Amino acid sequence: MVDMAAPEGPPFFHDVDPVTRFREDVLDVHVRSDHAGRRPAVIFIHGGPVPEGHTPRPRDSAVFRGYGALAAHAGLVGITFDHPLYTDQHYPQSAATLDAVVERTRALDQVDPDRVVPWFFSGGGVLAAAWLRDPPEWLRGIAWTYPVLAPPPDWPGDVRRFDAVDAVGEHPALPKLLVRVGHEIAGIAGTQDAFVAAAHDAGAALEVLTIEHAVHGFEVHPFDADARATVDRAVAWVAATAVSPGRTPDAGRRPARPA
Repeated sequence: MVDMAAPEGPPFFHDVDPVTRFREDVLDVHVRSDHAGRRPAVIFIHGGPVPEGHTPRPRDSAVFRGYGALAAHAGLVGITFDHPLYTDQHYPQSAATLDAVVERTRALDQVDPDRVVPWFFSGGGVLAAAWLRDPPEWLRGIAWTYPVLAPPPDWPGDVRRFDAVDAVGEHPALPKLLVRVGHEIAGIAGTQDAFVAAAHDAGAALEVLTIEHAVHGFEVHPFDADARATVDRAVAWVAATAVSPGRTPDAGRRPARPA
């Protein structure tokens, strides 16, 4: 285990004290040195596409080091990693990588394996669809920040597998958090609008936080008090959700739709 040097790329917008970060093969683990025992984990899933060979890789960027530190200061174990979303055709590979990362995370000595919350960003958002349809017992909730939530209609892959809009009502009781920005990319905003509407129609548990004046990828812009306060609320939501008692299996599951 090796503690890493300073982050690469533009500085993180949030004034957060750094924490210990060490690399466990495919994972970077962010923890406070004074925290002992097993703690809930939040896994940060970056967006994309990020071209192969691009530097810094997401887990080496100031953005995800910053989110990892915020998680650690909230009493969680922050997990960052890189997945191979090099093009829009690589979603299946990214999904397989995420599955492996979850298993590695749950096996860490620092992590309570029954208390994990994934937090998806941007193009990574559609990777949550499978867990919306079939949430594992360890899944305490799901968070997103400025996410893509459905593939485009002409996408040549398995659209249903990666359609979070279609999946959001399958288990309405599953806690969900969506962080939006006021100046979102139009096509992405459309998937978020559809997701919120579908959640409302299904009576799904969904909290929405909006940073009205922010843009997609706001974390590399100068310090902003409103954005910082909203992210703090999002981190607090994740921390509270991670330590919740959990869900009754299939509680509030949406009835199967007619064939």
